[in-house]
Amino acid sequence: MKTGFTSVDEYIHSFPQDVQVILNKVRATIKKNAPEAVEGISYQMPAYKMNGKPLVYFAGYTTHIGFYATPAGHEQFRAELAKYKQGKGSVQFPLSGPIPYSLIAQIVQFRVKEKSRS
Repeated sequence: MKTGFTSVDEYIHSFPQDVQVILNKVRATIKKNAPEAVEGISYQMPAYKMNGKPLVYFAGYTTHIGFYATPAGHEQFRAELAKYKQGKGSVQFPLSGPIPYSLIAQIVQFRVKEKSRS
């Protein structure tokens, strides 16, 4: 996989077309639910920040989409995320099943509220 991305568009275009469609929909979901967030690349993946602090990240992989809402976002939605493989502050949405865009939207909304208070 290529590294050194300078934009989210460049990152998304580095994937096969079918994965690009999913990544673009994840991106649109984040932007719709966090319109004030600043989009960029961090840790070689799409990253969104509010008030200069991380909000959420996402990444494409061969078999899944990684979504990173830091531990607080994942703790708040523990029950909803239980069926997905997880790590500390990360969750994997398999490409072999439906991507839970509405859950992503809820997590982003939660993180926006959380960041608005800080």
